[in-house]
Amino acid sequence: MEPITHFLTGACLGRAGFNRKTALATATMTLAAEAPDLDVLGRFRGPVFAFAHHRGCTHSFLGLFLVSVVVVGLIYLTWRLRGRKTNAPNLPPRWGLLFLLAYLAGLSHILLDFTNNYGIRPFWPFWEKWYSWDIVFIAEPLLWAVLVLGLGVPAFLALVNQEIGMRQKGPRGRMAAIMALLAMVLVWAVRDYEHRRAVNALRARTYEQADPIRVGAFPTYVNPFKWYGVVETQNFYALAEVNSLTPEVDPRGTMEIRYKPAETPVTLAAKQSFLGRVYLDWARFPTVETEPTPTGGHLVRFYDLRFDQPFRAAGRRPLSAGVILDRNLKVVTEFMGDVAQPAPD
Repeated sequence: MEPITHFLTGACLGRAGFNRKTALATATMTLAAEAPDLDVLGRFRGPVFAFAHHRGCTHSFLGLFLVSVVVVGLIYLTWRLRGRKTNAPNLPPRWGLLFLLAYLAGLSHILLDFTNNYGIRPFWPFWEKWYSWDIVFIAEPLLWAVLVLGLGVPAFLALVNQEIGMRQKGPRGRMAAIMALLAMVLVWAVRDYEHRRAVNALRARTYEQADPIRVGAFPTYVNPFKWYGVVETQNFYALAEVNSLTPEVDPRGTMEIRYKPAETPVTLAAKQSFLGRVYLDWARFPTVETEPTPTGGHLVRFYDLRFDQPFRAAGRRPLSAGVILDRNLKVVTEFMGDVAQPAPD
């Protein structure tokens, strides 16, 4: 998920009652809920390195221990620089509990990332299999709305209470935060139900008289009943919209058939490169395109059909990658998108 949802979720977790147990709980959980995305620092070593390590260590159950130490250390340093002052003078910070809360908020990050279709590797480094729920788009306005309401309504009511002279003991917003988190779970439940209907609809039919081997239904922006379907058969992929409300596959008759390219020494060499191995380990419906280069070599592009079709109308092919080989099939360059970099030794 994008950072906004992570930050809002962490803030709601802190407001759900943990801020009554220790000072600095909300600040710690808000920061820790986004902290696993520290792996974006890998971009300083290039896009291929960043792709290979994204949602790896910092998005794993083991790596979260280190992430939590970093977050609590930063909160401790800030607390010391502020003269050991907090917004609740009668509630001291409990550092052991804050570490546990940071870890809990980090788990919320893993869970949220699991709900979309990029995937996570929670058991790194012992088991690097990718897992994804495929029910929520990377940006979900409905989740923003419920989380913002969960945090904003108590602030509004506090202003009203202040105007009429009412006083409230303890931190505000516990019930609203809990309701926002429950609403998030309800959104997931609805999306999971609709996702299952879409997947079952894709499995229930044939494609050009061919039976499906694997199917996937992936969320689209805002509409919980519209899914992007990918079906793999023996010789081709079928790409089609799915209406889970009906449920119906290809309601507008715009299905696209993508035949699988033949395996050649060129594609095999590209797939055996560092980027090729990393990409194929992550991609669920991978395909390749090959073209000659002016120097007599070969350009091999990798695409994952989970992300290809929804963005092609806008002229984008996100999360694509490429390998340039010389005429002897040695890797010259590996790149993500349009950003090239030298191949690793």
